[in-house]
Amino acid sequence: MDLKSALAALDAHEPGSLLELRETQWLDAKARPYQLDSPRAVEELAKDVAAFANGGGGVIVIGIATRPEHDEEVLDHIVGVESSAVNLDQVRKLIRAQITPSLRGVRVGWSGEEERVVFIHVPAQAVDTLFVVPAPVGKAGSVRPDTVAVPVRDGDSTHWLLRTEIQQLLSAGVRASGMPTAQALAELVRETVASAEPAALRIGQGLPGRERELRDAHRQLAEAGLGQPAGEAWAQGPAAMQDLHHVRDEEPGWVLCLVPGRPPVAVAAPVWQAITEAGHGAAGRDPLAAVGYPVAPAADGRAWVLPADARSLDLDGGSWGAGRLARPEDGAWRWQPLPRFSLHQGRAASNWTAGQTPALRLRAVVNLPWAGPDALEITTQRRHELEQQLPVSALSGALTMLSQRRGANLSAARWERGEYGNSSRTAAYTCTISSPDGAPAVRAGVMFALPTSMESTVVACAEVVVEDSAAWAATVGTGWDTQLHLEEAQAALLSAWETAAGLLPGLVDAGHLPWSAPPSTELRLSSERPATNGVLPALDTLVDLAPFGTGDGSRPMMAVTITGDPLVPASQRQDLTRRALVYMAREFGYIDAELNALQ
Repeated sequence: MDLKSALAALDAHEPGSLLELRETQWLDAKARPYQLDSPRAVEELAKDVAAFANGGGGVIVIGIATRPEHDEEVLDHIVGVESSAVNLDQVRKLIRAQITPSLRGVRVGWSGEEERVVFIHVPAQAVDTLFVVPAPVGKAGSVRPDTVAVPVRDGDSTHWLLRTEIQQLLSAGVRASGMPTAQALAELVRETVASAEPAALRIGQGLPGRERELRDAHRQLAEAGLGQPAGEAWAQGPAAMQDLHHVRDEEPGWVLCLVPGRPPVAVAAPVWQAITEAGHGAAGRDPLAAVGYPVAPAADGRAWVLPADARSLDLDGGSWGAGRLARPEDGAWRWQPLPRFSLHQGRAASNWTAGQTPALRLRAVVNLPWAGPDALEITTQRRHELEQQLPVSALSGALTMLSQRRGANLSAARWERGEYGNSSRTAAYTCTISSPDGAPAVRAGVMFALPTSMESTVVACAEVVVEDSAAWAATVGTGWDTQLHLEEAQAALLSAWETAAGLLPGLVDAGHLPWSAPPSTELRLSSERPATNGVLPALDTLVDLAPFGTGDGSRPMMAVTITGDPLVPASQRQDLTRRALVYMAREFGYIDAELNALQ
């Protein structure tokens, strides 16, 4: 395998294809990320990248361990890298800041789906250019501007060019150009120092095709405090960007961002950092490819500014769809998708249903794709807290309400550990109301599961189930109709969502984890007990769907997915439930359904 083939495998998210390769002139593997809070690690990153630039190009793969074999290092197995352990934007900025002259075309990205690695691709640079880095000192604040070092790649290792070798290169230059005079040396020093100053960089330098756009944008936004470039411009996806200083040294800098077809925006550096961190958990993708770019609050086409004290901003979406990044009073930024509806059902939609044939199931499934959930576990204390909360939960209230509205005071107060097992990674509880002869009539259930080898998402589920309509009729007494009114079904689904999103996630401590994909809530109504002819009864025989108008009454199931923050205020959850059910009804043939049909 050569460099081109290795890059193709990484771009295809198949880092395992690199296993058994030997480290070479173009390949270096590291089991652990650079710890960039350490000056020594910053020096090591710059050294490794510059060495590839001086050696014809190559790729550094982070997250693959090696083993020694015949005095060589062989890529042995994937260790993987947690999304929170690497800030790709920080890596890019350090490469731009530490290596002189600036490199062209360096790519930093993720590869892999479940076991992910980071790669730094350094393409071949101009053959007549030597890339240098600040001389290593290993201590914060000790970098000297008057010394440099030259890292080079030698086979499968990286080392510093010796003083004698640097002297030979300088001597070769002297032989080619002649010994400089004192005046020429002074001029050379002056030019070298000037070229190292940020002010010498041009707006747009590094992206010739978009330099004029960036200059125009800088002029439009200059009054906001945009200073001189802090590095060369670079392209990322469709956007052109450049780091800028603030005109006042004590203020944080800016990122000037241009997306085709949109007004330019200057984003304060701390806010830009929050944007990139929001998408760090995206599997195999660059953060901005997941969360997208800032959306202007006004549609007037004017250039705009996102200051350091901004509290929220909308992002256009990328692969995650439109979302909002907000900073509440505690100061921690959090991304949430802007609510949208679909009929897409996830893999967990029918979990915990095997072997069951209830008459009617009203279910809410909340998908919580937290990044890095492997360390989560359900503790005994958290489980006991849940057991105390379930009898007074919204779900218990929904089950009790169904019987009370039919003249029976049947409290849903007794919860038991469910049949699907309980462990440090799963929880299941049920509350059953039985008929006088002991037959299950109605029940409520909650299930919670941390990721497995088959399911990468944390799943929380809550449901209200009519096990047997006849048994329920016998339980509440004669003269009562067990068909649910539409508002009863709505209330049950609302309570199930509240319990699944607000109560069950408390089993683990995951509030600090970012998303690896947009979270969602699936609401589902299903008839699951076949009639004597083997056909599932129509849903409208169990739930009165007449308020939705005329529709296709033969369907045994309807469902809708709400992509959005699962844990929203009660009023917002109620509004989203109404809108989602109307969307669902229309998509399933009730084309006249209106919001006023629901409470």
